[in-house]
Amino acid sequence: MNERDPKSLIRIARATGEDDLAAPLDLGTRVRELRKARDWTLEQAAGKAGLARSTLSKIENGQMSPTYEALKKLATGLGISVPQLFTPPQAAQVTGRMTVTKATGGAAHATTTYEHELLADSLTRKKMLPYRARIRARSMDEFDGWVRHDGEEFLYVLTGVIRLYTEFYEPVDMRRGDSAYYDATMGHNVVSISEDDATILWVTSLV
Repeated sequence: MNERDPKSLIRIARATGEDDLAAPLDLGTRVRELRKARDWTLEQAAGKAGLARSTLSKIENGQMSPTYEALKKLATGLGISVPQLFTPPQAAQVTGRMTVTKATGGAAHATTTYEHELLADSLTRKKMLPYRARIRARSMDEFDGWVRHDGEEFLYVLTGVIRLYTEFYEPVDMRRGDSAYYDATMGHNVVSISEDDATILWVTSLV
């Protein structure tokens, strides 16, 4: 692995857990759970959706596949969107996950060009990767080409002055409080142009 490449952080984050294969959703069970969560009878739910009671019963029992029009009526009657009919209940539940990283509590990961401090390192299966970085690089010559990886990225300057290089745009000088949001599949590199190493907050989506 090229130690200069911040993409290693993405690989580290993804190595914390295996992808789960979602079980096929039972639409009938999902509709029944949504109805019962509202404490509605079949008659009440059918009336709100503008469907016959027998039609709703057949849907809940897997005895018929509803048309798209019926799905729209169901969703409207339940007060949700059509995609939410196909969202597993557990995905909509509040998990209450939380972790706090103290000022010096991040996991260190140094490279030639950046000194990263992984934040929220104790949480697995994150949807985004936050980390604080000290920018050691002073020239594009210190990189082995562009850094690219999947997802999108947000950058916020904490201290110092940086120059953000991107593949399709002119370099941008950024100071404390400046931020940028960009497509991370586009080549990008950051160097410090201040006397001291600059520090930034980086947040990368994990897709």
